[in-house]
Amino acid sequence: MTRPGWGRAMPIAALIATLMVAITPLMGGPVVARPVDAPANWRRAASGVERPSSVLSSVGAQGVRPFGLPFAEPPGPGTWFVSQPYGNTVFAYYERDTIYRNGQGLHMGLDFAAACGTPIVSVGDGTVLSIDGRGGSGPHNMMIAHDNGFVSFYGHLLERAPLQVGQHVSRGQVVALSGDMYGTCYDAPHLHLEIRDASLNRLFNPVDFIDADWDSILLLGASAPVFERDLDSPRKWQSIDDQPPITIGGPLLNEYERAWPAGGR
Repeated sequence: MTRPGWGRAMPIAALIATLMVAITPLMGGPVVARPVDAPANWRRAASGVERPSSVLSSVGAQGVRPFGLPFAEPPGPGTWFVSQPYGNTVFAYYERDTIYRNGQGLHMGLDFAAACGTPIVSVGDGTVLSIDGRGGSGPHNMMIAHDNGFVSFYGHLLERAPLQVGQHVSRGQVVALSGDMYGTCYDAPHLHLEIRDASLNRLFNPVDFIDADWDSILLLGASAPVFERDLDSPRKWQSIDDQPPITIGGPLLNEYERAWPAGGR
């Protein structure tokens, strides 16, 4: 049974995903995702793009990721699933000159489809930094500063978080309720989660920080994640765990001369 408050299916996204699968062999084969238990000294993704060593050192020895998932319930069609990954998604590329321009043309967080009212938990121990402050993602948002120097951002909340700025929260503690960016609870109900540094101007892929079985989680949902492809470098940024950091206000990272799918202007 479908849980109340879910968004409508997106057949276009499913069609694009199908086409991506069809042409993958023509583009040189799939990119192998980095295993969940990859060592901390891992430095390069399959695309050959080097990741900042400061980010990797923050996850500790043996590749241990410091944060948990933002939901207490397990993923599933009746609870939550990933609806848009962080980074170089097709939708972000199409809107690179509009809503995603400030994020260098990339999707700045990880979207989890969830019915309105789904409890959201803190991904780690920390202190409430802001409630309904900077960062957008209305109708409500919240930031939590963590002891490791990173900040988690929770957007599209159903209502103002029932906490106070400066209040301590623990990993797994319910801190808010998931909402809908349009406020309807049937158009696009989801949680938008970001991981930022202490300056709040540098964003990172939440997948690199959250300890979870991402391969299994990605089996759920309406369609597989689809990333914009640079035909001059077809393997670049084509998996959920191979996406670049973002600097707020920086130059576009995906201004491709030959892009697939084309368009978005």
